[in-house]
Amino acid sequence: MWCGPRNISTALMRAWGNRPDTFVVDEPLYAHYLRETRLPHAMADEIIERYEADWEKVAAWLTGPIPEGNSIFYQKQMCHHMLPGIGRDWLGRVTNCFLIREPREMLTSLMKKLPNPTLADTALPQQLGLFNHVRELTGTVPPVIDSTDVLRDPRGMLGALCERLGVAFTDAMLEWPQGVRESDGIWARHWYPEVETSTGWRAYMPKDEPVPDELSEVLEQCNEIYEQLYQHRITG
Repeated sequence: MWCGPRNISTALMRAWGNRPDTFVVDEPLYAHYLRETRLPHAMADEIIERYEADWEKVAAWLTGPIPEGNSIFYQKQMCHHMLPGIGRDWLGRVTNCFLIREPREMLTSLMKKLPNPTLADTALPQQLGLFNHVRELTGTVPPVIDSTDVLRDPRGMLGALCERLGVAFTDAMLEWPQGVRESDGIWARHWYPEVETSTGWRAYMPKDEPVPDELSEVLEQCNEIYEQLYQHRITG
């Protein structure tokens, strides 16, 4: 599941992780991304030390046997973690899906964690590039789901996604126990406090917070990319 930041990606990971047949992994390319970019993210040194930072080893694991005897391997991926130096061949050995969110709501949420975000920080350019690559690689349009659609109708949208993927939907994807997970990255305490208090999907609440003038150009660029992906979204 190729995501950007602040796109309900962790809640979606909770939904899949609550299935009895699914093993989940949280941002497996993050350590490589931090090692290569040296960006001053929270806990960067600890993340690099704790997790595998060799992308080839990560890709081999992601395309290898599904851990713990499960039948589904759910991989929550941040699009901007796929740096240009990472090979793309392994993408043909997994099923690639894309999670998007309305840019104004995404930006105003991202600003609270990352002041003055750039277009690259939103991961939308990288997401569109990956979408186009997968589309060309497979000859089909990969599944796209919109965060707002999921929040408005979790059962309907997750059911439609499961149908598209050829797996059975289960009500276990609608509710989950509160708290942290062993599968959460150690960065959870910085990024996931709200999700950790959740026990299921919360109703969609429109946000009217404006994007500051200094980010108006970024918002415009985000909207252009978002619209290209939005037209392919699953509608139920």
